[in-house]
Amino acid sequence: MKPPTHLLTASDGVRLAWTVSGQGMPLVKASNWLTHLEYDPDSPVWRHWVRFLSGHYRYLRYDERGCGLSDWDAGELSLPRWLEDLESVVDAAGLPQPFVLLGISQGAATAVAYAARHPQRVSHLILYGGYVLGAKRRGDAESSHLYQLMEQLARFGWDKPNPAFRQLFTSRFIPGGTEEQIAWFNDLCRKSTRAEIGARLIAARAEMDAREFMPRVATPTLVLHATRDEVVPLSEGRRLASGIPGADFVTLDSPNHVLLEHEPAWEQFCQAVREFTGQGIAASAATVATLEGLSRREREILARLGEGASNAQIAAELRISEKTVRNHVSHLYGKIGVRSRAQAIVYAHRHGLLR
Repeated sequence: MKPPTHLLTASDGVRLAWTVSGQGMPLVKASNWLTHLEYDPDSPVWRHWVRFLSGHYRYLRYDERGCGLSDWDAGELSLPRWLEDLESVVDAAGLPQPFVLLGISQGAATAVAYAARHPQRVSHLILYGGYVLGAKRRGDAESSHLYQLMEQLARFGWDKPNPAFRQLFTSRFIPGGTEEQIAWFNDLCRKSTRAEIGARLIAARAEMDAREFMPRVATPTLVLHATRDEVVPLSEGRRLASGIPGADFVTLDSPNHVLLEHEPAWEQFCQAVREFTGQGIAASAATVATLEGLSRREREILARLGEGASNAQIAAELRISEKTVRNHVSHLYGKIGVRSRAQAIVYAHRHGLLR
């Protein structure tokens, strides 16, 4: 039985469709296009994603504005609007916090912006096939021209009964797909949105720039990218990993922008995500000993650091002097093996020390 679909109304009147399935650690996926809440669980392109994520987590997903079961009268299409939509869905769902945040493809930029704005809400940030800089902003004339062509093709060929135009999109997203997967993806293009919105989304993505948020992310971050991705080049994955403090970078040997179920890269992705979020992975004896060696006051201060509090805020809350806080923080760094506040924040998130 499929979980119920819920609707919320965004601040500009656009209705967004969302659903939650599974049990366990909460995980939110920032929206990416070419999804449909109703069809994805049956799709040979997306069903293994839904099965894996809802099988290991309390999984919240939603169709972005202009797509799937959300309103196709999309209104504004921009990073600030996508960020606001994510905030609205999270608030409406009422999931326990902090949660794991997943960003796929263009959803990575929204996820990065959210993690930077709400560090206390996100325990782990996972980015797959993502980018923060649109094709027209990368200084690559060929990539910019390609996106202009894709926008034109979407506008004039998306709604045609003949799938030839949509096949161009499909061949870039899943070049390793079977006939069944290719047919489903072609059909999903028409089911998920219409030509005008598809073209507008492509244009908006190409102009996107979320680089300013990367250095502000304090959440433990895992960046994964397919080595031969034709939609988002590997260099964009490297940009993400190098721009977010302390991020881990994992490459997956695949040509597919959307990983397919029976390729080795998919299992590698699943294993990396499980290990990163601690699902079924026990803490090392050294880590356990370190955590047990922290005093109650040190745990309190580390938790507040993880939530983004300043020394002054911590001092006021605990009714101690800022000098005492600084001394505690200095001792903490030595005990947990970090050298900076940013690393301490990452440590607090990674080991579930937030309040």
